[in-house]
Amino acid sequence: MFIEPNLKGERRGWIEVICGSMFSGKTEELIRRLKRVKIANLKVEIFKPAIDVRYDEVKIVSHDTNAILSTPVDNSQTILLLAQDVDVVGIDEAQFFDAGIADVCEQLAQKGIRVIVAGLDMDYLGKPFGQMPNLLAKADYITKLHAICMKCGNIANISYRKIAEGPQVLLGEKDIYEPRCRICAQEKM
Repeated sequence: MFIEPNLKGERRGWIEVICGSMFSGKTEELIRRLKRVKIANLKVEIFKPAIDVRYDEVKIVSHDTNAILSTPVDNSQTILLLAQDVDVVGIDEAQFFDAGIADVCEQLAQKGIRVIVAGLDMDYLGKPFGQMPNLLAKADYITKLHAICMKCGNIANISYRKIAEGPQVLLGEKDIYEPRCRICAQEKM
């Protein structure tokens, strides 16, 4: 996809959301799309929440260790300040952003910017996660990815947490989470 001018010569922006469980390839897909944008010589800014330092403090890194440089930010309004004169904005781990993230994406799209957002649509209990429902409601395009259930091999849509206690936001990897289908996720919940 690319930003086309409309009949009045104005650029048209839109919001793309890539969602799914952990280990489904969301970040990998985000990186793939952003690398294609760079090949097209479009101006791009990439952001991630500052709290996500699992793999790297400044890079967005997939579980397969594919990476792309990004700017860590503490709040969604900072994205508006830093995304000046760009064609495309990429945002990873959107579920960790504050309540303003959906409006920020909407404002960027209104300015003619293509916005590509990736994030978990559900938490470890299978409940809508953070601001993702608001982003999905505003999205022009939605891609839902699935992992493979670690118990039965069917498609997985839940990020099953092996540790029951703790807050909703608990950063971790395969040591704490595994993808499960809805049937296998209910076994221990």
